[in-house]
Order: sequence, then C-alpha cells, then structure tokens
Amino acid sequence: MTDTPCNSFNPRLPDELRQAFDSIRPILQQDDGDIELVGWTDDGCARVRLTGRCKGCPHAQNTLRNVVRRTLFKLVPGLRRVEHVEEET
Repeated sequence: MTDTPCNSFNPRLPDELRQAFDSIRPILQQDDGDIELVGWTDDGCARVRLTGRCKGCPHAQNTLRNVVRRTLFKLVPGLRRVEHVEEET
C-alpha cells in the first residue's frame, strides 16, 4: 500500500468489490450507519465514505481499519489502497 492519492476513477467496478460492500453494509447498518463507494481506480484504489451514524462517530477509524479495510483487502484481489473521504467532493 502507498500513500499516493487515488486518481483516474473507473466507473466499472469489479464484482468482488460489490460483493465486499454487500458483506460490510449489514455490519454498519446494525448501528444505523452505512458505507458509500466514492470511486475506484484501475490501479487498485477504493475511495469510501462512512455515512449515517458512522459519519463522525468516535469509533469510525476503528470501523474503517477493523471492518472495512480488512474485508476489502480479503475479498478484493488487486486492491492496493483504501482511502477514506469524509465530505462530498
């Protein structure tokens, strides 16, 4: 993983990415939160935004690290980076 920002977003999402989000959503929705995919690049970068009660939650960074990133890296081959976006761009 690198710290370079995501760029060159691709509107076509890998099926594995859709499936990974489908497995993450119910976990976040238990606490009235959710997750949104802001973008995906061909070089393996996913930009995500936590929404609902997850947005601004003091545990959001733990959720990103322990739920979102772990699940995405486990289920999405070729994923190199997950970037959290707090506000709409």
